[in-house]
Amino acid sequence: MVLLILVLNKTECLEDILEAFSENDLRGATVIESRGMAHSLYDHDELQFVASLRRLLDPSHQENKTIFMVLEDEKVAVVSKIVNEVTGGLDQPDTGILFTLPVSHLEGIKKLEA
Repeated sequence: MVLLILVLNKTECLEDILEAFSENDLRGATVIESRGMAHSLYDHDELQFVASLRRLLDPSHQENKTIFMVLEDEKVAVVSKIVNEVTGGLDQPDTGILFTLPVSHLEGIKKLEA
């Protein structure tokens, strides 16, 4: 069992991703609004390196969405495929990142079926 975390910069894809999850019996995701460190530092002029960040950042893209899901290991590939198809690929700039962490203990939700 793993905790899958998707930090989605391409927020316009969120609804389509969640719909595809539901269509594939992938339920139980938590979605929160989030903001990356570079964008958080964007407004702090006293930091010397911010000027270089401003050239790299899209000022209209301020926030992202972070999705948390506890999954059986074998479902990670399905989630990854959905996310990459909907977003056009996480290998594209400013799309997002997806990673997993092992879960050794879980309480509060029904046991996940393999």
